[in-house]
Amino acid sequence: MLIFIKSRIKKASVSGALFYHSENISINGFLGIFISMLNVHKIKIMKRILPLLFIFCSSVLFAQEEEGSSAAQANNPLANMTALNFHDYYIPKLADASGDAYMNTAWIRFAKPLAGGKLLFRLSVPMSTVGMPNGSGAINSANGLGDINAFLAYSFVSNATTTVGAGPLLAFPTASDDALGAGKWQGGMAFVAFVAKSPVIQFGGLVTWQTSFAGDEDRNSTNMAAVQPFYFFQLGQGTYLRGAPIWAFDIENEAFHMPIALGIGKVVKAGNTVLNLFIEPQYSMLHKGTQPQFQVLTGINLQFVGQ
Repeated sequence: MLIFIKSRIKKASVSGALFYHSENISINGFLGIFISMLNVHKIKIMKRILPLLFIFCSSVLFAQEEEGSSAAQANNPLANMTALNFHDYYIPKLADASGDAYMNTAWIRFAKPLAGGKLLFRLSVPMSTVGMPNGSGAINSANGLGDINAFLAYSFVSNATTTVGAGPLLAFPTASDDALGAGKWQGGMAFVAFVAKSPVIQFGGLVTWQTSFAGDEDRNSTNMAAVQPFYFFQLGQGTYLRGAPIWAFDIENEAFHMPIALGIGKVVKAGNTVLNLFIEPQYSMLHKGTQPQFQVLTGINLQFVGQ
Protein backbone atom coordinates (compact mmCIF):
# COMPACT_ATOMS: atom_id res chain seq x y z
CA MET A 1 0.00 0.00 0.00
CA LEU A 2 2.74 2.34 0.89
CA ILE A 3 4.58 1.43 -2.23
CA PHE A 4 1.44 2.08 -4.32
CA ILE A 5 0.89 5.45 -2.67
CA LYS A 6 4.52 6.44 -3.17
CA SER A 7 4.28 5.28 -6.76
CA ARG A 8 1.15 7.42 -7.27
CA ILE A 9 2.81 10.37 -5.64
CA LYS A 10 5.91 9.91 -7.78
CA LYS A 11 3.87 9.67 -10.95
CA ALA A 12 1.80 12.62 -9.92
CA SER A 13 4.92 14.56 -9.20
CA VAL A 14 6.42 13.59 -12.49
CA SER A 15 3.16 14.31 -14.25
CA GLY A 16 2.86 17.63 -12.45
CA ALA A 17 6.38 18.53 -13.38
CA LEU A 18 5.70 17.60 -16.96
CA PHE A 19 2.45 19.56 -16.91
CA TYR A 20 3.96 22.73 -15.56
CA HIS A 21 6.91 22.39 -17.91
CA SER A 22 4.54 21.99 -20.83
CA GLU A 23 2.56 25.03 -19.60
CA ASN A 24 5.74 27.10 -19.46
CA ILE A 25 6.56 26.14 -23.03
CA SER A 26 3.06 27.19 -24.13
CA ILE A 27 3.30 30.62 -22.41
CA ASN A 28 6.76 31.33 -23.80
CA GLY A 29 5.66 30.29 -27.25
CA PHE A 30 2.59 32.51 -27.08
CA LEU A 31 4.67 35.47 -25.90
CA GLY A 32 7.15 34.88 -28.68
CA ILE A 33 4.42 34.79 -31.30
CA PHE A 34 2.79 37.91 -29.78
CA ILE A 35 6.08 39.82 -29.77
CA SER A 36 6.77 38.73 -33.35
CA MET A 37 3.34 39.99 -34.37
CA LEU A 38 4.01 43.29 -32.61
CA ASN A 39 7.35 43.61 -34.40
CA VAL A 40 5.67 43.00 -37.73
CA HIS A 41 3.02 45.60 -36.95
CA LYS A 42 5.72 48.02 -35.77
CA ILE A 43 7.58 47.61 -39.03
CA LYS A 44 4.38 48.19 -41.01
CA ILE A 45 3.50 51.24 -38.89
CA MET A 46 7.02 52.66 -39.18
CA LYS A 47 6.92 52.12 -42.95
CA ARG A 48 3.78 54.24 -43.03
CA ILE A 49 4.91 56.85 -40.49
CA LEU A 50 8.43 57.45 -41.81
CA PRO A 51 7.33 58.78 -45.23
CA LEU A 52 4.73 61.01 -43.53
CA LEU A 53 7.37 62.21 -41.05
CA PHE A 54 9.78 62.89 -43.90
CA ILE A 55 7.13 64.85 -45.81
CA PHE A 56 6.24 66.85 -42.69
CA CYS A 57 9.87 67.70 -41.89
CA SER A 58 10.55 68.60 -45.51
CA SER A 59 7.49 70.87 -45.54
CA VAL A 60 8.61 72.61 -42.33
CA LEU A 61 12.16 73.07 -43.63
CA PHE A 62 10.87 74.33 -46.98
CA ALA A 63 8.53 76.77 -45.23
CA GLN A 64 11.40 78.01 -43.06
CA GLU A 65 13.65 78.41 -46.08
CA GLU A 66 10.90 80.20 -48.02
CA GLU A 67 10.20 82.43 -45.01
CA GLY A 68 13.91 83.12 -44.58
CA SER A 69 14.25 83.87 -48.30
CA SER A 70 11.29 86.29 -48.22
CA ALA A 71 12.67 88.05 -45.15
CA ALA A 72 16.12 88.24 -46.73
CA GLN A 73 14.86 89.68 -50.04
CA ALA A 74 12.80 92.23 -48.11
CA ASN A 75 16.12 93.90 -47.22
CA ASN A 76 17.73 93.55 -50.65
CA PRO A 77 18.17 97.05 -52.16
CA LEU A 78 18.49 95.47 -55.61
CA ALA A 79 15.52 93.12 -55.34
CA ASN A 80 13.72 92.64 -58.65
CA MET A 81 10.52 94.23 -57.34
CA THR A 82 8.98 97.68 -57.34
CA ALA A 83 9.50 99.20 -53.90
CA LEU A 84 8.34 102.24 -51.96
CA ASN A 85 10.21 103.08 -48.75
CA PHE A 86 9.58 105.59 -45.97
CA HIS A 87 12.56 106.28 -43.71
CA ASP A 88 13.02 108.80 -40.93
CA TYR A 89 16.24 109.85 -39.17
CA TYR A 90 15.52 111.57 -35.87
CA ILE A 91 18.69 113.29 -34.62
CA PRO A 92 18.23 114.76 -31.12
CA LYS A 93 21.95 115.30 -30.52
CA LEU A 94 24.68 116.75 -32.74
CA ALA A 95 28.40 116.54 -32.02
CA ASP A 96 30.34 119.83 -31.75
CA ALA A 97 27.11 121.80 -31.53
CA SER A 98 24.90 123.34 -28.88
CA GLY A 99 22.71 120.99 -26.89
CA ASP A 100 19.68 122.75 -28.37
CA ALA A 101 20.60 121.80 -31.94
CA TYR A 102 18.55 119.10 -33.63
CA MET A 103 17.78 117.60 -37.02
CA ASN A 104 15.21 115.35 -38.60
CA THR A 105 15.18 114.02 -42.14
CA ALA A 106 12.44 111.91 -43.67
CA TRP A 107 13.17 110.10 -46.94
CA ILE A 108 10.71 108.81 -49.51
CA ARG A 109 12.44 106.32 -51.80
CA PHE A 110 10.98 104.73 -54.91
CA ALA A 111 12.73 101.86 -56.71
CA LYS A 112 11.74 100.33 -60.03
CA PRO A 113 13.45 97.43 -61.87
CA LEU A 114 13.89 97.91 -65.61
CA ALA A 115 15.06 95.80 -68.57
CA GLY A 116 13.90 92.56 -66.99
CA GLY A 117 15.62 93.31 -63.70
CA LYS A 118 19.07 94.09 -65.15
CA LEU A 119 18.61 97.78 -64.30
CA LEU A 120 17.29 99.35 -61.11
CA PHE A 121 16.23 102.99 -60.92
CA ARG A 122 15.99 104.56 -57.44
CA LEU A 123 14.72 108.04 -56.62
CA SER A 124 15.17 109.54 -53.12
CA VAL A 125 13.28 112.61 -51.91
CA PRO A 126 14.27 114.15 -48.51
CA MET A 127 12.09 116.30 -46.27
CA SER A 128 14.24 117.92 -43.58
CA THR A 129 14.03 119.98 -40.44
CA VAL A 130 17.12 121.69 -39.02
CA GLY A 131 17.31 123.66 -35.79
CA MET A 132 20.55 125.48 -34.94
CA PRO A 133 21.09 128.11 -32.21
CA ASN A 134 22.30 131.55 -33.30
CA GLY A 135 24.63 133.86 -31.43
CA SER A 136 21.85 135.32 -29.29
CA GLY A 137 20.74 131.92 -28.00
CA ALA A 138 17.61 131.63 -30.13
CA ILE A 139 17.02 128.65 -32.42
CA ASN A 140 17.04 129.26 -36.15
CA SER A 141 15.06 126.50 -37.81
CA ALA A 142 14.30 125.57 -41.38
CA ASN A 143 12.16 122.81 -42.80
CA GLY A 144 11.11 121.73 -46.25
CA LEU A 145 12.36 119.88 -49.31
CA GLY A 146 16.02 118.87 -49.50
CA ASP A 147 18.16 117.89 -52.50
CA ILE A 148 16.59 115.05 -54.49
CA ASN A 149 18.95 112.36 -55.77
CA ALA A 150 18.68 109.38 -58.08
CA PHE A 151 20.84 106.56 -59.34
CA LEU A 152 20.58 103.87 -61.99
CA ALA A 153 22.31 100.59 -61.17
CA TYR A 154 23.20 97.85 -63.62
CA SER A 155 23.21 94.37 -62.02
CA PHE A 156 26.46 92.62 -62.94
CA VAL A 157 25.55 89.65 -60.75
CA SER A 158 21.96 88.71 -60.09
CA ASN A 159 20.96 85.32 -58.71
CA ALA A 160 19.10 83.85 -55.76
CA THR A 161 21.96 84.42 -53.30
CA THR A 162 24.07 87.33 -54.61
CA THR A 163 23.28 90.67 -56.22
CA VAL A 164 25.92 93.20 -57.32
CA GLY A 165 25.23 96.44 -59.19
CA ALA A 166 26.75 99.82 -60.02
CA GLY A 167 25.83 102.92 -61.95
CA PRO A 168 25.71 106.71 -62.17
CA LEU A 169 24.30 108.97 -59.46
CA LEU A 170 22.83 112.46 -59.84
CA ALA A 171 21.77 114.98 -57.14
CA PHE A 172 19.55 117.96 -57.97
CA PRO A 173 19.62 121.38 -56.20
CA THR A 174 15.96 121.22 -55.18
CA ALA A 175 16.25 122.34 -51.53
CA SER A 176 13.67 124.91 -50.47
CA ASP A 177 16.15 126.54 -48.06
CA ASP A 178 19.93 126.98 -48.16
CA ALA A 179 20.23 125.11 -44.85
CA LEU A 180 18.58 122.02 -46.36
CA GLY A 181 20.77 121.48 -49.44
CA ALA A 182 24.06 122.17 -51.19
CA GLY A 183 22.72 124.43 -53.93
CA LYS A 184 24.75 122.47 -56.47
CA TRP A 185 24.23 119.97 -59.23
CA GLN A 186 26.20 116.87 -58.23
CA GLY A 187 27.20 113.77 -60.10
CA GLY A 188 28.93 110.57 -59.09
CA MET A 189 28.73 106.80 -58.82
CA ALA A 190 26.96 104.20 -56.71
CA PHE A 191 28.00 100.61 -56.02
CA VAL A 192 25.82 98.13 -54.14
CA ALA A 193 26.11 94.45 -53.20
CA PHE A 194 23.84 92.07 -51.29
CA VAL A 195 24.72 88.50 -50.24
CA ALA A 196 22.05 86.08 -48.96
CA LYS A 197 23.74 82.67 -49.17
CA SER A 198 22.46 81.85 -45.69
CA PRO A 199 18.75 81.96 -44.72
CA VAL A 200 19.86 83.28 -41.32
CA ILE A 201 22.58 85.87 -42.04
CA GLN A 202 22.61 88.37 -44.91
CA PHE A 203 24.98 91.27 -45.50
CA GLY A 204 26.12 93.78 -48.08
CA GLY A 205 26.91 97.42 -48.62
CA LEU A 206 26.21 100.60 -50.56
CA VAL A 207 29.07 102.92 -51.55
CA THR A 208 28.39 106.31 -53.14
CA TRP A 209 30.53 109.25 -54.22
CA GLN A 210 29.35 112.59 -55.56
CA THR A 211 30.86 115.96 -56.38
CA SER A 212 29.48 119.28 -57.63
CA PHE A 213 29.84 120.31 -61.28
CA ALA A 214 27.38 123.24 -61.57
CA GLY A 215 24.97 125.35 -59.55
CA ASP A 216 25.00 128.42 -57.31
CA GLU A 217 28.44 130.04 -57.58
CA ASP A 218 28.06 131.58 -54.12
CA ARG A 219 27.83 128.12 -52.53
CA ASN A 220 30.81 125.96 -51.64
CA SER A 221 31.80 123.09 -53.90
CA THR A 222 30.99 119.59 -52.70
CA ASN A 223 32.96 116.37 -52.62
CA MET A 224 31.30 113.66 -50.56
CA ALA A 225 31.44 109.91 -50.13
CA ALA A 226 29.31 107.50 -48.12
CA VAL A 227 29.75 103.87 -47.11
CA GLN A 228 26.71 102.02 -45.81
CA PRO A 229 27.37 98.49 -44.54
CA PHE A 230 24.24 96.52 -43.78
CA TYR A 231 23.77 93.26 -41.93
CA PHE A 232 20.73 91.19 -40.98
CA PHE A 233 20.25 88.22 -38.64
CA GLN A 234 16.98 86.32 -39.06
CA LEU A 235 15.29 85.23 -35.80
CA GLY A 236 12.41 83.40 -37.49
CA GLN A 237 8.78 84.16 -38.34
CA GLY A 238 9.82 87.34 -40.15
CA THR A 239 11.56 88.94 -37.15
CA TYR A 240 15.20 89.92 -37.55
CA LEU A 241 18.03 91.97 -36.07
CA ARG A 242 19.55 94.60 -38.33
CA GLY A 243 22.07 97.36 -38.82
CA ALA A 244 22.48 99.80 -41.72
CA PRO A 245 24.53 102.80 -40.55
CA ILE A 246 25.80 105.35 -43.08
CA TRP A 247 29.43 106.39 -42.72
CA ALA A 248 29.50 109.86 -44.31
CA PHE A 249 32.68 111.63 -45.40
CA ASP A 250 32.62 115.33 -46.34
CA ILE A 251 35.94 115.38 -48.19
CA GLU A 252 35.67 119.06 -49.12
CA ASN A 253 35.33 120.23 -45.50
CA GLU A 254 37.31 117.42 -43.86
CA ALA A 255 34.36 116.26 -41.74
CA PHE A 256 32.95 112.80 -41.17
CA HIS A 257 30.91 110.59 -38.89
CA MET A 258 30.87 106.80 -38.53
CA PRO A 259 27.95 105.43 -36.51
CA ILE A 260 27.35 101.88 -35.31
CA ALA A 261 23.82 100.48 -35.34
CA LEU A 262 21.70 97.64 -34.03
CA GLY A 263 17.94 97.47 -34.46
CA ILE A 264 15.05 95.07 -34.93
CA GLY A 265 12.61 94.56 -37.78
CA LYS A 266 9.59 92.54 -38.82
CA VAL A 267 8.63 91.32 -42.29
CA VAL A 268 4.95 90.66 -43.00
CA LYS A 269 3.35 89.64 -46.28
CA ALA A 270 -0.13 90.94 -47.12
CA GLY A 271 -1.33 89.64 -50.47
CA ASN A 272 1.21 90.67 -53.10
CA THR A 273 2.81 93.27 -50.84
CA VAL A 274 5.75 92.60 -48.51
CA LEU A 275 5.86 95.01 -45.56
CA ASN A 276 9.13 95.50 -43.71
CA LEU A 277 8.92 97.57 -40.51
CA PHE A 278 11.96 98.40 -38.37
CA ILE A 279 13.53 100.67 -35.77
CA GLU A 280 17.29 101.14 -35.44
CA PRO A 281 19.21 103.29 -32.93
CA GLN A 282 22.58 104.54 -34.20
CA TYR A 283 25.48 106.03 -32.24
CA SER A 284 28.46 107.79 -33.84
CA MET A 285 31.67 106.14 -32.61
CA LEU A 286 33.93 108.43 -34.69
CA HIS A 287 33.19 111.95 -35.89
CA LYS A 288 34.72 115.27 -36.84
CA GLY A 289 32.81 118.52 -37.27
CA THR A 290 29.14 119.15 -36.61
CA GLN A 291 27.70 115.71 -37.18
CA PRO A 292 24.94 113.48 -35.77
CA GLN A 293 26.05 112.08 -32.41
CA PHE A 294 22.98 109.94 -31.84
CA GLN A 295 20.07 109.19 -34.15
CA VAL A 296 17.15 106.80 -34.47
CA LEU A 297 16.20 105.35 -37.85
CA THR A 298 12.64 104.13 -38.32
CA GLY A 299 11.22 102.81 -41.55
CA ILE A 300 8.53 101.04 -43.51
CA ASN A 301 9.56 99.32 -46.74
CA LEU A 302 6.94 98.14 -49.20
CA GLN A 303 7.75 95.65 -51.95
CA PHE A 304 5.18 94.83 -54.60
CA VAL A 305 5.66 91.23 -55.72
CA GLY A 306 5.39 90.68 -59.46
CA GLN A 307 5.73 94.37 -60.32
